[in-house]
Amino acid sequence: MFEKILIANRGEIALRIQRACRELGIRTVVVYSVADTEAKYVKLADESVCIGPPPAAQSYLNIPAIISAAEVTDAEAIHPGYGFLSENADFAEKVEASGFVFIGPRPENIRLMGDKVSAKQAMLKAGVPCVPGSEGALPEDPKEVVRIARRIGYPVIIKAAGGGGGRGMRVVHTEAALLNAVSLTRSEAQAAFANASVYLEKFLENPRHIEIQVLADEHRNAVFLGERDCSMQRRHQKVIEEAPAPELAAKLRDRIGERCAEACRKIGYRGAGTFEFLYQDSEFYFIEMNTRIQVEHPVTEMVTGIDLVQEQIRIAAGEKLHLRQKDIEIRGHAVECRINAEDPYRFTPSPGRITSYHPPGGPGIRVDSHIYAGYTVPPYYDSMVGKVIAYGASREQAIRRMRIALSEMVVQGIKTNIPLHLELLHDSRFLRGGTSIHYLEQKLAEERNKPH
Repeated sequence: MFEKILIANRGEIALRIQRACRELGIRTVVVYSVADTEAKYVKLADESVCIGPPPAAQSYLNIPAIISAAEVTDAEAIHPGYGFLSENADFAEKVEASGFVFIGPRPENIRLMGDKVSAKQAMLKAGVPCVPGSEGALPEDPKEVVRIARRIGYPVIIKAAGGGGGRGMRVVHTEAALLNAVSLTRSEAQAAFANASVYLEKFLENPRHIEIQVLADEHRNAVFLGERDCSMQRRHQKVIEEAPAPELAAKLRDRIGERCAEACRKIGYRGAGTFEFLYQDSEFYFIEMNTRIQVEHPVTEMVTGIDLVQEQIRIAAGEKLHLRQKDIEIRGHAVECRINAEDPYRFTPSPGRITSYHPPGGPGIRVDSHIYAGYTVPPYYDSMVGKVIAYGASREQAIRRMRIALSEMVVQGIKTNIPLHLELLHDSRFLRGGTSIHYLEQKLAEERNKPH
């Protein structure tokens, strides 16, 4: 086991990784930008190193600075968390080449899954069902593009091969709009991801977003830890997540979960990962794999009792998975609300000083957050300031506990999206379960268009 790990991230995930390390008796090094000098996890770390000014490009994305920090502190491994450099194969490669262990998959797996076209081809080979679409990147020949779209059938969605985080996508309903949309998405993809390749898929009108959590070691052992429903989204960004997915037969979950575990064995995957699917009419369609820990990992931890971050660390240290598929039991239900520093209805960021803070408590409540009274939320990064997770014996109990928790939670001095969460937790469609990924967008659009 490692003696010292460097955490190459910030915010709640830096604190989450730090806690996992402390429990395992591992010393931690935290890197931070000037904007995060007063962060809780910086104060709690065994060592901390300032790696640059506030803009992420000059600090949290500065690979030489992070590797230098690992060198001067004698860290043995680097945990990238999520976001920033967590799915950057070049970073993983440089970490390993510098003599450190990257706590995550091998660079070649990150590369394979980071390109949506090669990921899809690998999954088809491994027997994982995919959304009907173009076999690989779209050709340059416009006639061929039109032919492919006709074969798939409208509506179609154009996606950037190197895309992610909901960027680089465009839905097309008619042939007349197709070629112009392809050309626009190509230039956007080139600008955002330095990769102009795009591909086509059938656009599913009413799907849910269901994902399967996996763990795999370097000895080709792999397990799946149930599924999460992350359908409550706005602009492809998740708002509420839950485990298990409501109204999903255990038989279906086990069938798709086993295929995901088998795919990990086939590609020689190592670490924690998430297979993301669109689910419609009792069919699963693979969309992408996240080769890192997810923001929503706590709901899986609550229903399985397994610490995913500690498992990541053990796998990276070369240990064999101590879990077998038969050991994994899903018990009860968990719901997670992402708390963002933003206007709850306009969604504009709301950075600033938190004048008063009271986190909720009570049975089954977990709060993953780095904020405190007097803390200043910087304007340079993602607006998420924490996550509230509620666990119950049933979905109904988890939701009731979440309502109580959010009604008790106090964050003053900045705006947060807690009012939106409370509204959604009383929404009749959400309470029934199984809403589509388009539901929240449609609900917000309807409310905007209501006469006031």
